[in-house]
Amino acid sequence: MQPEPDNDLEAYGRAALADLASANDEKAIEAWYRKHLAPSGTMNQWRKRIGAQPAEERKAFGALVNTRANALKAAFDAQKQVVAERALSQSIQSQSVDVSLPGRPVFSGGYHPVTQIIREVERVFHEMGFLTFESPHVELDEFNFELLNMPADHPARDMQDTFYLSDRTVLRTHTSAGQVRAMRLYAPHPVRVILPGLCYRNENITLRSEIQFHQIEGLMVGKSVRLSDLKGVLLNFARRMFRRDQRIRTRGSYFPFTEPSVEVDIRCTLCNGAGCRVCKHSGWLELLGAGLVHPVVLANGGYDPREVRGIAFGMGIERMVMLLHGIDDIRHFFQNDLRFLQQFR
Repeated sequence: MQPEPDNDLEAYGRAALADLASANDEKAIEAWYRKHLAPSGTMNQWRKRIGAQPAEERKAFGALVNTRANALKAAFDAQKQVVAERALSQSIQSQSVDVSLPGRPVFSGGYHPVTQIIREVERVFHEMGFLTFESPHVELDEFNFELLNMPADHPARDMQDTFYLSDRTVLRTHTSAGQVRAMRLYAPHPVRVILPGLCYRNENITLRSEIQFHQIEGLMVGKSVRLSDLKGVLLNFARRMFRRDQRIRTRGSYFPFTEPSVEVDIRCTLCNGAGCRVCKHSGWLELLGAGLVHPVVLANGGYDPREVRGIAFGMGIERMVMLLHGIDDIRHFFQNDLRFLQQFR
């Protein structure tokens, strides 16, 4: 912008310096430079006026313009340095660390509560001489049903809503599907195994049921195995898993792959048998199903049922976690809610 003829160079210089003193950040400094010192700025307009001065005044006026320009440039460099140092100081201060403060807590992951219980159950049974045996999740109908004494027309199949992948393959509905596989691996020798893993059933998802759940199957076969061994193993397990004075009771039941079959209850872990809402005031909680291995299943596994007997039992892991911790909704285990899972770290 061309200065007015009556503008005084000294007055302009003082005004420019006053503007520079109020430029407190890089953006304001850059704007001041474009206004005053850039090729299109006011200072250059003063230089263009040197040639228009009378010859006898031109030299003195030119010296005055250059002096003022140099003074503004020096003031600009100094203010730019001040602004840069202030910005650096603020940046350092904002990122500083007070080493005297306690460290921030580091949140680490943990095992899922179901995994924790599976490992604890395995530990208890390993101490009783059981080995862990893995069986496939995608199972043949033959091993999941037929070899467990449930042929195609058997009414017990209606007890389990099955996910069929083909006419011959299913998602296993129980870990019992691995019984015959384990027996065929060890027969004719004695066998003592547990079979943990996920099972799948086509059911409605409710507070008490899910389409997937964990089970642990137990199997023991030998010449001297009796029903009393089943009661001893399960009582020992209950006392190691829950409390030393835990009690169990058996009730007659039906499973196609065991004969006789029983349901096993434990004394309520919340009321200690006195009766509460959780145990429906009976003092007992259902834990698992069990029985002597059916002779047909023993024969399908490669054993002579006239020479050996076996015991088998199966328990739900989510149910056990619910009993131990007073959880009333099985869906919590599969929703991956960190607020729920972090309670078990």
